[in-house]
Amino acid sequence: MREAVRELVRPSRLAPGARVAVVAPSGPVPEERLQAGLDVLRGWDLDPVVGSHVLDRHGELTYLAGADADRAADLQAAWCDPSVDAVLCARGGYGAQRMVDLLDWEAMRAAGPKVFVGFSDVTVLHEAFAARLGLVTLHGPMAAGVDFIKNAGAQEHLKATLFAPESVRTITSGGSALVPGRARGVTLGGCLCLLAAELGTPQARPGARGGLLCLEDVGEETYRLDRCLTQLGRAGWLDGVRGVLLGSWEQCEPYERVRPLLVDRLGGLGVPVVEGFGFGHCAGALTIPFGVSATLDADAATLTLDEPSLR
Repeated sequence: MREAVRELVRPSRLAPGARVAVVAPSGPVPEERLQAGLDVLRGWDLDPVVGSHVLDRHGELTYLAGADADRAADLQAAWCDPSVDAVLCARGGYGAQRMVDLLDWEAMRAAGPKVFVGFSDVTVLHEAFAARLGLVTLHGPMAAGVDFIKNAGAQEHLKATLFAPESVRTITSGGSALVPGRARGVTLGGCLCLLAAELGTPQARPGARGGLLCLEDVGEETYRLDRCLTQLGRAGWLDGVRGVLLGSWEQCEPYERVRPLLVDRLGGLGVPVVEGFGFGHCAGALTIPFGVSATLDADAATLTLDEPSLR
């Protein structure tokens, strides 16, 4: 039997004046959006610092924010800097898979726990931080993301999670039960296509047994979502999952086409499933901590954490 998902170490919450580093592990970052995001962080009385290569562009592979080694170096330097309390990703896109194995995980483990925030392509790093560092991470909006800089709801939920995590121990969405019921487990997940792509890699967890699995995606046709869910199922990765939370499916096919697939692939798991939970690539995206024990109530569309996500 595969090992169950385990509860992870919670980093310390932030306080006014905390230094936060912004890095770009994936796609290129528009400077004007970065500056807007930094202004939001400064408005929270944080001290943001920007990685040396955040505004880089790869010379030939234009979908990357600079060379793999440089993107990895920025993340590692930020994490290992004792003056930095949190590391926030600037944006997603693609590229985390290319740099994750260039990180010195021993050095990062020695640096101790810190807050880490991101989503989408950053799913790769959420998995790696869980597997390599045993650390709670935050699936939340990114510093240069349009969904962050232009949405007060996304800003306020992330801010509350960072500064007053006890105030958001119960995360309430506007969702509804795809499969009714309640379940307890440890949160994990992220972007569906990245979770499927991580199978068999060094930082991949063996499966979602004992977990409350959060899934979302962007810009994928329904048959591609089917392929990813089917791959996770065939690999045994979904065996023993306790519950499923479904976030946004932005720029996918209309939801009336996506929903039957979700029912088909997830409805037979025999666990509660909630849809429309409001995290991922959507306006007002909620911040969801990964690696914490929680209770999912699919009928009420709530996720209640046993403890605040940050100490």
